Amino acid sequence: MRYTSTRNNSVDISSAQAIKQGLSEEGGLLVPVDIPHFSQEEIASFASMSYQERAYRVLSQFLTDYTEEELKDCVAKAYNKEKFGTEVIAPVYKYDSSVYFLELWHGPTCAFKDVALQILPHLLTKAMKKTGETREVVILVATSGDTGKAALEGFKDVNGTRIIVFYPKRGVSEIQKLQMITQDGNNVGVAAVEGNFDDAQNGVKAIFTNRDYQEFLSNNNFVLSSANSINWGRLVPQIVYYFSAYAELLKNGEIKPGENIHVCVPTGNFGNILAAFYAKEMGVPISKLICASNKNNVLTDFIRTGVYDKNRQFYTTTSPSMDILISSNLERFLYLLSDTRTVKSCMDQLKAEGKYQIDERMLSKMKEMMWGGFCDDAAAFASLKEVSEKGSYVMDTHTAVAKCVYDQYVKETGDKTKTVIASTASPFKFSQSVLMALDGIESVAGKNEFALLQMLEERSGVRAPKALTELTNKRAAFNITCKKDEMEQMVNEFLNI
Repeated sequence: MRYTSTRNNSVDISSAQAIKQGLSEEGGLLVPVDIPHFSQEEIASFASMSYQERAYRVLSQFLTDYTEEELKDCVAKAYNKEKFGTEVIAPVYKYDSSVYFLELWHGPTCAFKDVALQILPHLLTKAMKKTGETREVVILVATSGDTGKAALEGFKDVNGTRIIVFYPKRGVSEIQKLQMITQDGNNVGVAAVEGNFDDAQNGVKAIFTNRDYQEFLSNNNFVLSSANSINWGRLVPQIVYYFSAYAELLKNGEIKPGENIHVCVPTGNFGNILAAFYAKEMGVPISKLICASNKNNVLTDFIRTGVYDKNRQFYTTTSPSMDILISSNLERFLYLLSDTRTVKSCMDQLKAEGKYQIDERMLSKMKEMMWGGFCDDAAAFASLKEVSEKGSYVMDTHTAVAKCVYDQYVKETGDKTKTVIASTASPFKFSQSVLMALDGIESVAGKNEFALLQMLEERSGVRAPKALTELTNKRAAFNITCKKDEMEQMVNEFLNI
């Protein structure tokens, strides 16, 4: 399998080079030239496989310059009961006859990003050897909350790498912040950015596309790469869990081979739902992709109108990982709907004017497979409380957005096709907001994060993840804040150059 750029189809590189590089030199995202396909018989066979076997089958189609031994080694090191607390890795919870929650948060940092970021360091270190890389790889990450900690945990103390994470100063939950600023490891750096996630993300992209700065780093024996979902090595492992979800439904007798399902995904950066789209294109019988947004509903408007316009008010919500107005992975989706010239034109317009519009043909193709909806905090809270009371199941705030939007979809269409909702984080990562939804704002008044964890344990009957309760004993190692135009300087300071 070869890889090209969404903005330049003359790019032709291997999967190892794509993973090491992270971003194409002209700023485009790296994508596979072809999308492999599985027959319905092959997909049905996944039901009898372990998660590790499913992962190898999917990854081997895209990462063809990795040997079988190399890929299986990566998979074994990433996906095991020790790291995820369950052999299933991504269990499917049946809520009722139509709704299933795909629990993606059983990893070490309690969020769906672990599924990709536990394997990416192993893929990257092998890619470095394959491409003859002798420089130290610097992983730059912009995070809206979950990616940062998952990347730090995945890359800490990995030989030949450094990792630097930037997060919006007032755009993450207190638990998310504590997870990052208390990170151990001799190769890690964390800094808050004065601004929102888009400011942090734009700053990282600016560093990646600054040729002079890359040359400066190279002269100091460093090379840049990314652990954000702009890196194909981050996105491709996410495709696996949609195959696995379908296989689990087959295994448990919830569906028949070849039966269509819907997938509903809470998303801001469009990566998680894009992975579901790739799974659909590869043969998983997914009929409709339901894209769920919070009050920052730029994606909902785009899916409904074909106009992407980030020139709008930015809202800080109780689902902070979705507080995004520039959805980077949408670029890959545009490429799959059109061509490099169209993508480049759209991205140039986005940079110059903050908006672009796709043509009717592309809009029609998108609407065939996708439905977009959004809800505000109050509606998400109502959904969270309803699911807790009706089904004794406690969601986090991002999953609550998805359930709320799914209910909107059913109300509008009457379509009750069996649907997998991507549950993207443990409710304990957002204890304050979850408890506010369940018991009102008065219930959390004056309580610190650790008291809230205990309260949610008692309220839900579920034990809080050890990774979160242990934060009370950890010392803050990074109390650093920078302005958005100082991020390059911060990288220099972390690298001592």
